Formats: sequence, C-alpha cells, structure tokens
Amino acid sequence: MSTVNFSVPDEVKDEFNAVFSGQNKSAIIAGLMREAVERARRKERSRAAISRISAKREQAPSVTDAAFRKAREQGRP
Repeated sequence: MSTVNFSVPDEVKDEFNAVFSGQNKSAIIAGLMREAVERARRKERSRAAISRISAKREQAPSVTDAAFRKAREQGRP
C-alpha cells in the first residue's frame, strides 16, 4: 500500500473531514481516485471514438441534396 500526499485548500479539508467524520478517509480517497481514473479513461475512449467517426465521415462519399431527397422519398406511399 502506498502513501500519497496532496495539498488541498483548508476549506476543502475541513468540509471533507466534517462530511466523512468517523469513516475510513483513506478508503474514501482511494474510491474517489478510482472514479477519477475511470472518468478520465471514459473521456479518452469518447475522444478516440469521436476521432474515428470524424475520420470515417471525411472518407464517406458526398451526396447531393437532390440525391438525398430522392432516397428519402423512395418507397413512401
């Protein structure tokens, strides 16, 4: 198990201690760090997905308005 030291504003420390009084603060901080890591990973996966979608859109053939309209109207009663 590692020890980590962070500097935080006094008001954050005071609020944290008040809200989590009597609880295992190390476990709470570890849980918050896990959540932050997962949130950052999700954000990176989202950015990568957006990049892949954008790249595919750039390679997609362009369609004229008339061709798009015709495709929409085909098969309509």
